[in-house]
Amino acid sequence: MNAIIKMLPVALLLSVQTLANDSTVVKKKIIKEENGGITLPKGFKAVVVADNLGTVRHIVAQTNGDIYAKLDRVKNGKGILRLRDTNKDGVADEILGWGNYSGTGITIKNGYLYASSNTDVYRYKLDDKGDVIDTANAENIVTGLINRRTHNTKSIVLDNDGNIYVNIGAPSNACQLSDRTVNSPSMDPCPLLDSTGGIWQFKADQKGQSYHNGIKYATGIRNVVGLDWNQTTNQLYAMQHGRDLLNTLFPGMYNEEQSAELPSEELLRIKKGDDYGWPYCYYDQFQKKKVLAPEYGGDGKKLGRCADKSQPIYGFPGHWAPNALLFYTGNQFPEKYKNGAFVAFHGSWNRAPRPQNGYFVVFLPFKDGMPGGDYEIFADGFAGEKIDPKNARFRPCGLAQGPDGSLYISEDKKGRIWKVSYNK
Repeated sequence: MNAIIKMLPVALLLSVQTLANDSTVVKKKIIKEENGGITLPKGFKAVVVADNLGTVRHIVAQTNGDIYAKLDRVKNGKGILRLRDTNKDGVADEILGWGNYSGTGITIKNGYLYASSNTDVYRYKLDDKGDVIDTANAENIVTGLINRRTHNTKSIVLDNDGNIYVNIGAPSNACQLSDRTVNSPSMDPCPLLDSTGGIWQFKADQKGQSYHNGIKYATGIRNVVGLDWNQTTNQLYAMQHGRDLLNTLFPGMYNEEQSAELPSEELLRIKKGDDYGWPYCYYDQFQKKKVLAPEYGGDGKKLGRCADKSQPIYGFPGHWAPNALLFYTGNQFPEKYKNGAFVAFHGSWNRAPRPQNGYFVVFLPFKDGMPGGDYEIFADGFAGEKIDPKNARFRPCGLAQGPDGSLYISEDKKGRIWKVSYNK
C-alpha cells in the first residue's frame, strides 16, 4: 500500500515515521537556521523542502514541480519518494512512497520515471499530470548487473535518441588481487573491465536487457556517480571518483601530501568508445596529464600506455567524491550560470594529513561545451563544525533543476532536501 504523508507548513521541519499500517506520525520542529543550515552566494536563498527522509541519493524534478527521490536504503518499505508542494511555499506537504528496493539513480524522460537498484533499472509510466500510473508494476528494462560491496551504485541518464546510460563501477581501487593491500599485485589485463569499470548503453524502452543487449559505451572509468546529458552539446558527461592510497601502497614513491591531493576527481566529456585508462592510469591535475599507475610500473611521471588514453576536461582535487553532476539550463539564476555545471561533492575520508574536504556543491562555468574558467564553491556548510564522514551533519549527494529554474540539493546522511532560489 502507498503511504501519503501530509506535512506541515513552511516554518516547520518534519520528522516523519510511517507505521506498519501506513498511518503517520508527524513531529514538529521549528526551523531556526538561515537557508536550512547552508551558506550561499549573495542573492540566493534556500528553504528546506523536506527532512529526515532517509538516505536520499539522486533526485529529479517533474514539470509540475514534484520532486522524486531515490533512497539508498529502503525506509519503511519505500525506496522511491514523491514530494509534492501543494501550496507553493517551497516545502513539501505531501509525500508518496513506493518501490521496495534500494539504489541511487532516478530520472524522468518522455513520460516515464526511471529508477535504478544496484542490479536493475526500472521505469514507470507517468500520466498527463506527472503522476506514476501504477507504482506496483514497474517495467524492468535492465537486469543482472554486477552488484558488489564497493562502488555498486548504478547512476542513470538518458539521451535524446531513446538510449539510457548506466554506470557500472569497478569493485576495486586498482585491480589488485587483494584490494587495497600492500604488496598485492594488480592484474594485467584487469578482468573487472569485462563487466564493470565503465558506462553501458541500453535501449530506454526495451524490457529484460542485460549485458549481452547493451553496448559498453566507455571503459577505463573506476566509478561514476555524477552523470548528466548535456543538451547544448548533445553529449554524455560524467564525474569520476579517482583511486586512493598512493602513499599507503607506495610510501617510497608518494608522500602523504601528494597522496592527499592525487589523483584528480575527473570531469569527463564522453564519446562512444572512449577509454580513460583505469586501472592502468590516473590523472594528475598538477601535471595535467594521465600517468602510469605505480601498480603497472609507473613512477608518478611516466606516461607509458597512458599516452593515448582519453583525457578529462577538468581535474578537481583528489578524494572529494563527486556524487552528482547537473548542467544548469534555467533562466532564474544570473546569466553566468547558464549552461554551466553544478557538482555535488559527498566529501572525503582520506586526505590526511590535510583536513578532510569537499562537503559542498561547486559551480564550474562552461563555454561551447568545455569548462570556461575555474570552479567556485556555490553551496557550503553542509558538514557543520566537524568535517569528516562520521561527524558531518550533511553530505551532498543529488542535484535537480526545478521547472522554475530553482536548484534542488539532496543529502544522504539524514535525508534533507533544499530548494535554492535567486532573488532578482
